[in-house]
Parts: sequence; structure tokens; C-alpha cells
Amino acid sequence: MNPEESQTPEQIDEWLEQIQEQKPTVENSSVESVVEPAAQTPSIDTQADDTNFEPLISNSEVADSEKSTAESVVQLEAEQRLAELQRTETTLKEEIANLQASYKTLQAQLSETQSSLGRLVQESLAQLEQRKQALQISVEQLERRQERIRNEMRTTFAGASQDLAIRVQGFKDYLTGSLQDLAAAAEQLQLMPAVVEREAPIVIKEVQPDAPQPGTPQFAQQQFQDTTKKIRRLIDQYRSKPDYYGPPWQLRRTFEPVHAERIADWFFSQGGRGALRTMGSRLQNILIASAAISILHRLYGDRIRTLVLANTPERLGEWRRGLQDCLGIGRPDFGPDRGVVLFETAEALAQKADRLVKAKQLPLIIIDDSEEQISLAMLQFPLWLAFAPDPKTVKNYNDDF
Repeated sequence: MNPEESQTPEQIDEWLEQIQEQKPTVENSSVESVVEPAAQTPSIDTQADDTNFEPLISNSEVADSEKSTAESVVQLEAEQRLAELQRTETTLKEEIANLQASYKTLQAQLSETQSSLGRLVQESLAQLEQRKQALQISVEQLERRQERIRNEMRTTFAGASQDLAIRVQGFKDYLTGSLQDLAAAAEQLQLMPAVVEREAPIVIKEVQPDAPQPGTPQFAQQQFQDTTKKIRRLIDQYRSKPDYYGPPWQLRRTFEPVHAERIADWFFSQGGRGALRTMGSRLQNILIASAAISILHRLYGDRIRTLVLANTPERLGEWRRGLQDCLGIGRPDFGPDRGVVLFETAEALAQKADRLVKAKQLPLIIIDDSEEQISLAMLQFPLWLAFAPDPKTVKNYNDDF
């Protein structure tokens, strides 16, 4: 073996140390930078540790050393790259694990949300179904009520009027027969002289005109021409010269000819006791009733007490606001002991009217057109005004005032 070849490793190490001292930094990608100095220097002096022999290194040995150095550098880079890839792999695995955990959590939340939405939808559908059924029942009830009201509008009021006419005629016949029997019995009496018997009819004739006391107003008889003229003058005043800032209990709204015709018919044709066909809205009915109240207050003063009958508090509220607006009165004028009293039932109104009659006051009963039937107990009083629904149209009782 060549002695130079046996000393090659040590010489290579010394040479590498010298190379590192001369160039401490070696670029990883340029192997030629290491080979190039070796090519320019044909021989490198080295010293042996145990001897002073300094052999020369051949070009092939330098190339082999440079190759091994390049391989070690490449291997080092590969190891570093591998370590970096392993760290990257570990990081990616951790991120994947975190993403999988997040995915599971989101999936659980999504399933829980879907189940909650499903329950909410089912509950909402159940509630909507219940409301639908309730609305269907209400619609059916309203349809039945509408049909019943239509039938009653066609028949009930006319039937009640006919029954009332029959009763009045029967009472008239009864009074006529009783008076005839009374006259016949009086003629048969022989207890008094003939002169007294001749005076008896005179006394009866004197008592008969006194029958219509102030508690029973009469507007159509011939002997009340002054009252009739005063009523007509007031109606003309309301129609032609309305006073929008007049005193309380005086009509303050525009009075059209149709309103004047209706109120004149009630006073003179019906004698203050009868029904008028509705004007189509509660406001127009209140205007006519206000005219009647105003005229009666001009005639009888505080003796007039107005009693209004409507079957719901909402309609009574409309009557209260309408009368305040048309007559210029306030809330103090409404009450059980004041000018206007509001009632929801006919029985309570009849009891109040009966007490007013006994107190020698004049109750004016006003009946809203929403009343389906008129109680006969109210027809015995001297003044009442009822508004009858129009049988040709379906009245909406919830009109805005």
C-alpha cells in the first residue's frame, strides 16, 4: 500500500480544518466553490502529527474529499428538510385533530339546532292549527249570526210592530167597550135628580181634556197648535240657521232636509212614540236623536231625561261622544241623576223610566239600531224613539264614529 494513501484521512481532516479557517461559511448549493480553489492549487502542504512528513494530496483525493463533503452537506440539508417536514407533519396532524374536534362539535350543535327548530316548527304548526280552528269556529258563528240577523231584520221588527198594533187595537177596543158599559150603567142609575144627571156629561167633558197631563206630551192633536208651531220653527232654525256655538242642549251640527223630514215625522205623525228607519250610520242616527232631545229641552226644560239603550259598551261610548258633540254637553251631564243615562239592558232602562214617571219627569227613550228586539215594557212610556235596521242592507254595527 502506498504510504500516502494510508495517511489520507488525517491529511484530509487537517485540510478541511484549514479550509474552514480560511472560509468559515460554505454555501449549501455551490459545491463548485469548494472545488475551484483546489483546482487552482496543485498541491497543499500538510504536516503529520508524529513526523515532519508533508506529502502532497493528489487531485483525485481532493475531489473525493470535496464529494464526500458535498454529500455530507446534502445529507445535512436533507436531514434538516426531513426534520422540518416532520415538524410540519406534526403541526398538520394537530390542526387536523383540532378541525375534526371542531367539526364534531359543530355537527353536534347543528343536530341540536335542527332538533330545536323541528320542535319549534311543530309547536308553531300546532298553535297555528289551533288558531285556524278557532277562527273557523268564529267565522261559522258570525255567519250564523249574520243569517239570523238577516232573518230577524226581515221578520222580527215587522212582526213586533204588527203584534204591538194588535195589542193597541185590543186595548182600544177594551177601553171603548168599558166606556160604553160605564155610560150605560150611569144612565141606569136613579140615585140623583134629573138636573144632576144632565150635568154629569158636562163634568165628563171637562175632565176629558185634562187627561193629557204634562207627563204625557201630545204633538199631533188640534189643541196643541202652539207646540206644533214651536217645534216646526225650531226644526227650520236647525236646518237653515245652525248655531255651532250655542248653549248646551241646543243642536250644534248641520241639519239636512232629510234629517228634518225624519224628525218632523216622528213628532207629528207618530206623536213622539215610534220607530224611524236607520240613516245607515250611527252618527246620522245620533244627529236625529240630538235634534229631538234639543227640541224637547226647549219645550220641557230639565224635566226631560234621556235614556239611551245599546247592547255593548262600545256603542254606548259612541252615543256618549256623539251627544256631547251634537249638543255641546260634557261628561257631568251623563249619570243616573243627570240629563242622559246609558243602559245595556232593557229591563234596567224600564225600571229607571218608571221611577222617573213617578217623580213627574219625562223619560225620553232612545233605542239603538243594533237592538234585535224591542221590549214591550218600554213602549208604555210617553216618549220613545227607536232606530230600525234597514232590511234591504246588512248594517255594520261597528262603524267608526
